[in-house]
Amino acid sequence: MNSDIVDEYYKVLRIVEKNPDYTQRKIANELGYSLGKVNYLIAALAAKGILKLQRFLKSKNKLGYRYVLTSRGIKEKYKITKAFLQRKMKEYEVLSREIEEARDVLRNGSL
Repeated sequence: MNSDIVDEYYKVLRIVEKNPDYTQRKIANELGYSLGKVNYLIAALAAKGILKLQRFLKSKNKLGYRYVLTSRGIKEKYKITKAFLQRKMKEYEVLSREIEEARDVLRNGSL
């Protein structure tokens, strides 16, 4: 799976798990994504059986959706979180080396 999509799935699942009643618009605002992108990600997660959409009465006249992780979704969230963390740790290690090299340059006064 593409690492960018893993990051996006991870971020959406993290928000949905904490805030199952959030609208797609609220999720989009929180992540800085377009509404269309969030709609696509949620639809993809639902198609994979990771998320389930439950309808509920949000107000007297409108139905809303609650996003619920399925049992498969809980397992997949674990895998997605693990992949996200492994990738971020590698990025951190590379960045740490670059920072140390830049500090060495500053200490030694030469490029």
